[in-house]
Amino acid sequence: MRAFQSKSVAVSPAEQQARVDLAACHRLAVHFGMNEGIDNHFTILVPNIPDQFLLAPFGLHWSEVKASDFMVVDFDGRIVRGEGPIEDTALYIHLPVHQAAPHARCVLHTHMPYATALCMLDDPRLSMTGQSALMFHDDIAYYVDYNGLAFDRGEGERMAAALGAKSVLMMSNHGVLVTGPSLPATFERLYFLERCAQLQVLALSTGRPLKQIPPAVVERTIAQYADGSGVGGRNRAELHFEALKRMLDRIGSDYAR
Repeated sequence: MRAFQSKSVAVSPAEQQARVDLAACHRLAVHFGMNEGIDNHFTILVPNIPDQFLLAPFGLHWSEVKASDFMVVDFDGRIVRGEGPIEDTALYIHLPVHQAAPHARCVLHTHMPYATALCMLDDPRLSMTGQSALMFHDDIAYYVDYNGLAFDRGEGERMAAALGAKSVLMMSNHGVLVTGPSLPATFERLYFLERCAQLQVLALSTGRPLKQIPPAVVERTIAQYADGSGVGGRNRAELHFEALKRMLDRIGSDYAR
């Protein structure tokens, strides 16, 4: 556990929105069965501060995380606002990834069941045999050298190096890391990664071979995904995330407090 230093600083509207959305991500992970007790971690850089990120104190169940709970942690591992314990693997996975990967503004790490099940296979690759899987074409990196718990910064640095410029890291014998430029975009990829992994596990459970998609159709579908990222002048991932937050609101969730 890490010691903390608390400073009273006014929260900007942009940071408050990031807090609300990050809290919603935690609640949605519970709703979709992606969480693992009080473990795993979701983080996002503080808006307009490139070397600080929001992190929930360790010990909260994700079903109770609220916008006001988040600590602000700097790249030296110090809590500059808020209070609570930082679990070592949260620090040593997320800090190096945020620091080394400029595209990783948001970093979501889970042991969600179906994607993690793939990571337990000798061949953990997500098969490009389903329509939704094609949105991940050439955007998944694989970290095949499991080294135990990330109790040192070096393990996070190795993960960041394996991730490179891709948005998803499948970690053998461990779980997944999904990154992106915003919370809506990153949660969208987390959601569909788990759904694609679920379909692959179900298809493989039949014992029958997967039907391959012709390469020309794969390439055309990838281009279609790029062309269809917006609907009615709005980003598709943002529309999805707003709909999911409305669902939380309807069931009376207090995530935004």
